[in-house]
Amino acid sequence: MNRLGTTLLAATLICGGAATMRPDLAYAETKADLDSASTLALRKLEQSDPFATRLAHEARAILIFPNIVKAGLVFGGSYGEGELQSHGMVQGYYNTVSASWGLQAGAQSYGYVLFLMSDKALSYVRSTHGWELGVGPTVVVVDKGAAANLSTTTLHDDAYAFVFGQQGLMAGVSIEGTKISRIKQ
Repeated sequence: MNRLGTTLLAATLICGGAATMRPDLAYAETKADLDSASTLALRKLEQSDPFATRLAHEARAILIFPNIVKAGLVFGGSYGEGELQSHGMVQGYYNTVSASWGLQAGAQSYGYVLFLMSDKALSYVRSTHGWELGVGPTVVVVDKGAAANLSTTTLHDDAYAFVFGQQGLMAGVSIEGTKISRIKQ
């Protein structure tokens, strides 16, 4: 088998393994499945991080991606589906896609939630043909250290992202360069 064939076979095996990593948040086949998975993911995040609960009450809307699968062997990519909620009501369905290249091998799954804090961020999500994170409204990725130093009176950015539930054999998660697009209904 030539080098290209070996690479494609390895990538296929990695992607297949990644698809089975999180059975509790498996690929949503219906809107009802996606609604359920998104609500569960947000609830779990709020239970694990009290600051996320405070943000949820202050946010104009929340983009929830309960399960994203990322795989790569030199070239990589990720894909997941989620929904936009405002005051507990679903406002639309979205996908998140990214591509990368470089020294990488493995597969993983994870989820992330974007708390949209400003009308500017919410308007941007609704009006663009795809929001490329890192372009447009300011997004701050919140980790345990950052959450400890934030309060609802110090919130000045347009959106706050929480990455959670990482499982798999690939180091690191980056949402920079990710594109979020509305799914046509």
